[in-house]
Amino acid sequence: MSHPVTLEICVDSSESAFAAERGGAVRVELCGDLVEGGITPSSGLIETVRKKVRIGVHVIIRPRGGDFCYTSDEFEGMKRDVLAAKELGADGVVFGILKEDGHIDTARTRSLVELARPMNSTFHRAFDMSVDLNQALEDVIHSGIHRVLTSGGEQNAEDGIATIARLVTAANNRVAVMVGGGIRETNVRRILAETGAREIHANVGHAVASPMMFRNSKISLGAVKGNEYQRVVVLHDRVRRLLDAASNGAPSLAPSTAG
Repeated sequence: MSHPVTLEICVDSSESAFAAERGGAVRVELCGDLVEGGITPSSGLIETVRKKVRIGVHVIIRPRGGDFCYTSDEFEGMKRDVLAAKELGADGVVFGILKEDGHIDTARTRSLVELARPMNSTFHRAFDMSVDLNQALEDVIHSGIHRVLTSGGEQNAEDGIATIARLVTAANNRVAVMVGGGIRETNVRRILAETGAREIHANVGHAVASPMMFRNSKISLGAVKGNEYQRVVVLHDRVRRLLDAASNGAPSLAPSTAG
């Protein structure tokens, strides 16, 4: 079956990356620590996933959780991580940098884009945290970004449909607009149809129990008690169902010229 939309799945393990590929995803966004919203994964994980799957592997470049205004040391680390991802065979990198006033840090963004070439570059949902989405769109375009991930400035893309539609129109194929944030089988058809977007980003993780037989209930090493004894993985059938739902609701548009 030919799918007219591009599906990217957020993953933090080789198991989930392989499931995303089996389910029909075109690429994965590879992260570490999804509890924090995703930070730069280890070189070992990047290398393992690259060997495991044939689909696109885009590596998030985010040195820590929290805001997207980085120190000079953090930015230097981001540059080294971009080069490491390139050396390990990644197809793209994903990052977002803001200034203190909430505008896109175009100089640093452009620097990472140039450093990453010929890899693809995506500006992640730091975009949604910017002070002016219309100006942010022009700023990322002028920075050379290939793709921007957005929920339209809302917590969930479904609430940002009108804004996303305006961004898609304003982008005019100068940059790909990928929709993310609360994408589900039940809403993806409407989101695609009403925004005109052709790329979607989804987290379809499913909690599975740890195989550990012995458990020390007195200790919790994470932010949420008991999280040591479960993990979240992507299931290929969920990816397939989402892709089928998305394809059934996809608009008929000319292919995007943005990578």
